[in-house]
Amino acid sequence: MRITFLGTGTSHGVPTLDCMLADYERCPRQVCLKSQTDPKHRRTRSSIVVDTGEASLLIDTSQDFRQQMLEQRVKRIDAILYTHGHADHIYGLPDIRSHCRRQGGSIDIYGSAETLDIIKGAFRYVFVPPEYVGGGIPSLDAHVLDGPIRLGGVTVTPIPVIHGPLGGCYGYRLGNMAYISDVKEIPPASLELLQGLDLLILNCLRPRRHGSHLSMEESLDYVEQLAPNRALLTHMTHDIDYELHEQLLPKDVYFAYDGLRVKTSDGANQDTID
Repeated sequence: MRITFLGTGTSHGVPTLDCMLADYERCPRQVCLKSQTDPKHRRTRSSIVVDTGEASLLIDTSQDFRQQMLEQRVKRIDAILYTHGHADHIYGLPDIRSHCRRQGGSIDIYGSAETLDIIKGAFRYVFVPPEYVGGGIPSLDAHVLDGPIRLGGVTVTPIPVIHGPLGGCYGYRLGNMAYISDVKEIPPASLELLQGLDLLILNCLRPRRHGSHLSMEESLDYVEQLAPNRALLTHMTHDIDYELHEQLLPKDVYFAYDGLRVKTSDGANQDTID
């Protein structure tokens, strides 16, 4: 499988509007300022696309979806997996219409019942279209996912996680790779679903603790507990300076960045990073 990181930032992105409006003077470690010249510090809202060899599976449609598709030239989407219903993970949905039109049919979307209810409420005009539609709307078939399913030649398993008070939040395991972008706690039953991973992609908000996301210390504790062959950290604020903080990471753990491509196979120790 090939995984492309479309975005690795939080709902604020990097640089943040707050820091820009303050001429970057308030930015911790000046990460937002560094992002103007160093693309590894520039973070759009979190999302990945997975090429299984048989299908292109997108996880979340971030608010930066259009920009991400243009930059990474993602020409096909066969299905979309939604982690949860927060705005930074769903509000790129209207632009899926371009892929629907080019592919000549509906695209299947999957998520928990709670997440799909939020999406259908936010985009009622997509799921209950009016008689007249100007500009076009995406054609989507929504499916509640409450157990493993076969997509694109790989087994996709929803991983229930705790992300503050919002219910129905998922990470996903695809073969021997798992992606968990927004999480504060991984329940014991979900930890069992994450054993034997080649690659773990995990939320790492910032060094200090937060009420609904993992801090760097908490993320590394889960990495140590799950012991994947390799781990990549994502969903990061401007508090994470990859040059500074990467020195604190253990072996085979790295910060992801927008545009990073990763190959993973079913064989142990065969992950590679381009």
